[in-house]
Amino acid sequence: MRIIAGVCKGTMIAAPKGGCTRPTADKVRGAIFSILGDVGGMTVLDLFAGSGALGFEALSRGAAGATLVDNGAAAIATIHRNITKLKLENACAARRDYLAFLRHAAKKQERFDLIFVDPPYRMHRVVEPELGRWLPRVAAPGGMVIVESDSREEVSLPLELITEKVYGDTRIRIFRNFGQFEEQAEGQHPPDIP
Repeated sequence: MRIIAGVCKGTMIAAPKGGCTRPTADKVRGAIFSILGDVGGMTVLDLFAGSGALGFEALSRGAAGATLVDNGAAAIATIHRNITKLKLENACAARRDYLAFLRHAAKKQERFDLIFVDPPYRMHRVVEPELGRWLPRVAAPGGMVIVESDSREEVSLPLELITEKVYGDTRIRIFRNFGQFEEQAEGQHPPDIP
């Protein structure tokens, strides 16, 4: 795998060994960021991070910081190696269960502008209810949530579905949080959808 664009463009990164991780293909990552447009200055959460490729791609393209969360020892070790190789000081790896992380972030009122959600495909139905409960609480008002799933999998979240695309056996859905869990100033609206 390689970083596609930005300051780390062309740098190869490692993926965890074994069959537990399914890295997002370069083509699909490129398509996601083409849809997202400018991610400069955004705070990023990469859940089920695996290699951290999505978070690293965002950092390479100017994101302000990224938290990469995975509960696998091999994944976290790989993320640390990739951070060192890419010389990124604004990346943080956290070995935690996704639900424990989301609950803690919500309790501390942490908010992220861009959240990548890419659980193992077989886990989607198991994790979706908790994702639906906690993602709106950790996504910043106007923030985007990008969900990767099997192309045949139905995904429903209490967020506004902006677009969805299919790439082979992968479906990408991009949601936006319109701040139902945050108080917004009167007349304030999220930025235009890219």
